[in-house]
Amino acid sequence: MVDGSWTFTAQFSGLGWVWKDTMGKNQLMGTRNLRRRETTLHLELEALQWTMESMIQHSTCQRFETDCKDLIAIIEQPQAWSNFSTELEIIQTLRLCFSDFKISYFPRTQNETADSLARNACSLHRPLCFIGCSIPVWLPRPPHVLVIE
Repeated sequence: MVDGSWTFTAQFSGLGWVWKDTMGKNQLMGTRNLRRRETTLHLELEALQWTMESMIQHSTCQRFETDCKDLIAIIEQPQAWSNFSTELEIIQTLRLCFSDFKISYFPRTQNETADSLARNACSLHRPLCFIGCSIPVWLPRPPHVLVIE
């Protein structure tokens, strides 16, 4: 699961990703911030790129999920998005490292950990790059949805 957080006024943009196993359990996650990017779409592409680079090092992950439908459209029809040619070239090169690359839509309500990691990274006022098995104690936890039976 991949996400980016961008606001026009923030100094930093935030990236977040979560790698889950087939049972849906978090195995690894990353959070990072960068100087604010030009647009949200530039940031979403950068979030996917960083996630792919991380997965090459840690997993044979083949499936990526995002809550950004435009990101999926860019990946599926790169010729229609010439403004992103540099970013797309990097993504296309990274795709070669995966035998069966897939990217699909995942609603934000089901992507809350990656979303929270990205938002928190965006709000920090210092550089951040973290990859680990759990959310560091110094980062706020994502809200948990209560299930009432």
